Amino acid sequence: MTISNKREVFLLFFGDVFFYVFSLWLALSVRIGDTPSLALYFQHLLPFGILFFIWFLVYYIAGLYEKHTLIITSQLPSIIFNAQIANSVLAVVFFYAFPQFGITPKTILLLFVVISFILGVFWRVYGVKIFGSKEKEQVLLIGSGKEMKELFEEVNHKGRYAVEFVSSINVDDVGELNIQEDIVQAIYKNNVKLVAIDFSSEKVRPLLPHLYNLMYSKIHFIDSHKIYEDVFNRIPLSLVTYSWFLENISVSPKFTYDFLKRVFDIVLSFILGVVSLIVYPFVMLLIKLDDGGKYFISQERVGHNNKLVRIIKFRTMSVDDSGEGSGDRHMKVTRVGRFLRASRIDELPQLWNVFFGDISLIGPRPELPNLVKLYEKEISFYTVRHLIKPGLSGWAQLYQKDPPKFGTDVDLTKTKLSYDLFYIKNRSFWLDIKIALKTVKTLLSRSGV
Repeated sequence: MTISNKREVFLLFFGDVFFYVFSLWLALSVRIGDTPSLALYFQHLLPFGILFFIWFLVYYIAGLYEKHTLIITSQLPSIIFNAQIANSVLAVVFFYAFPQFGITPKTILLLFVVISFILGVFWRVYGVKIFGSKEKEQVLLIGSGKEMKELFEEVNHKGRYAVEFVSSINVDDVGELNIQEDIVQAIYKNNVKLVAIDFSSEKVRPLLPHLYNLMYSKIHFIDSHKIYEDVFNRIPLSLVTYSWFLENISVSPKFTYDFLKRVFDIVLSFILGVVSLIVYPFVMLLIKLDDGGKYFISQERVGHNNKLVRIIKFRTMSVDDSGEGSGDRHMKVTRVGRFLRASRIDELPQLWNVFFGDISLIGPRPELPNLVKLYEKEISFYTVRHLIKPGLSGWAQLYQKDPPKFGTDVDLTKTKLSYDLFYIKNRSFWLDIKIALKTVKTLLSRSGV
């Protein structure tokens, strides 16, 4: 799908209008438990219509009518979620400032915000692809290295993306490049309106003066690493430098997010923890019948700010190695232990670790102290993952196809870190909800890590 012309912008806008109007009707229907009358609907449509105009301005300011929000879709839910929070505050102020409309739609407003958020995300992720132009955005890729090749092959060999790379320019050969023929003519010949470029590369700098002039031809530029993040759901390791951390990672408290996350942890872990007590006697009986050993094990893990936390799990191995992670630990897994691991039942006691604040439901998985010491020496910036509280489930557990499982594996752990950094950079309450829902799906399908 391309958004290179005004038709696509209007499609986005009128789609938003339709779903806003429809969301109001749904909110009224849910509130009264019946189909709303026309009189009731129009009574609410008048003040909400004024709000719609203000809310669309918020959408515009949030960049929801710009090219990158359709090319980089993974950020859409967070952008819309934040916009909806701003819209909710504006709506409360509006209705208190203008009581002459004769309605105080507290419940209706809440329902509307939730429904319009769900429909808005659906429309922009799926609806625009269906009703928009089927022509892919033609993009020229400028960069170098393994990650550029990964991005080029992934996007062009799979048809599910909104872009297609017409060519790639390797800046390692910048001295041999003919700017006019290799770049400028390639852009005009292929009707390219978007150039994805690795702005972090020193070798790109000689090209920038020539690319600058292309702005006057309405050529847009986007950082290729933003597309990489959206496609692979991880941070390109070539970006992981001191400057990247200073620009993208903050340890400052996020009061609203931190508060909601802790409430989410306490409420959900307590409910699930209490419900899970039902299965404890059956698990303990299975362990007893299997090898007669102890039911639980306690292991130290590295937590928030490198503090050690002690987690509780059902025992799944014939020998408790206290989490030392020896290379043959998979050989010691008991018959019952294999089932407990596959079903994730062995981790149920950790819900109480979440409840008491040792770990969170969502976050990078806590690692064993001895492995942390090793990875600190072998992997640059590894300890950054300890800037936030570790979690029972995390981004890397959902998206890394070949995670490190037994013993040590520096290369796979580097990839795992790239996923953890993606979460740390983009963490939000919405992203936590997304991870939680995907975790449930993974558990039900008995797949994943």
